[in-house]
Amino acid sequence: MELQVEKLSKQYKDKQALSDVSFTLTPGVYGLLGPNGAGKTTLVNIIAGILPATRGTVMWDGQEIHGLGKNYREILGFQPQTPSLYRDFKAGEFLRYMAAVKGIRGSKAEIERRIDELLERVNLEADKKRKIGGFSGGMRQRLGIAQALLNDPQLLILDEPTAGLDPKERVRLRNLISEVALNKIVIWSTHIVSDIEYMATDVILLSGGRLSAFATPQELTAGLRGKVFEVAVPPMDIVKWQAKYPVGNIRKDGEWAVLRVVSDAPLSGQEAASSLEDVYLYYFRESSEEI
Repeated sequence: MELQVEKLSKQYKDKQALSDVSFTLTPGVYGLLGPNGAGKTTLVNIIAGILPATRGTVMWDGQEIHGLGKNYREILGFQPQTPSLYRDFKAGEFLRYMAAVKGIRGSKAEIERRIDELLERVNLEADKKRKIGGFSGGMRQRLGIAQALLNDPQLLILDEPTAGLDPKERVRLRNLISEVALNKIVIWSTHIVSDIEYMATDVILLSGGRLSAFATPQELTAGLRGKVFEVAVPPMDIVKWQAKYPVGNIRKDGEWAVLRVVSDAPLSGQEAASSLEDVYLYYFRESSEEI
């Protein structure tokens, strides 16, 4: 089981959304991490076969996905950033409809058991007969995840899946995806570091439509050793430090402000262990420091 992305580019009139993005994925969870506007949604829509690339190819087990047609759709589960759900459908009806659209095989009883199982997994079992129009944003997200898992896909793509979820539901979703991902390729696109910090096999960093890094979380954080510091400064100097360096955290300690700072150059503070959030700030920083 292998997904290959080769020299993928996408041009929108005068905007280059993707530029020569290449990587290969095997079973595991891949965090696609980047700021808003990095090209994440464009990339996952191309991989899902929804959007054509300007250049480059996407291949599944050595075959170009558009040539696979229906066979590719059968192994794909996709939750877009804003799921298209039918307001007048009840949750159970919607999943039955999606089962028919996806061509899922099995008896009515088998499909109904699958629907009930997924509604329970996303904490919507009590809402099976409620109309989607009355759902909150978080409930819609969870229903969208259920439909993405309906066909037990080999390739699961989730675009900002935790939008609108409270902390408890975010944890539930992370645990669910970690469990079902054992024999799947999962792409989890997000700009929220905590979503993928402890579950990603590898992290794909995308910035300005370009691949900034592809590595394990451990490799990425190890690369920042000696670049993360805790520095005590007068509170009046906080703005100056924020203008010069990426600052990940500020806490008060007596009359001082202690800043968590990412810098290539050594600083006169205490060196701190790096985290994936520090990696995010390092690669996607907006400061005047030339690093």
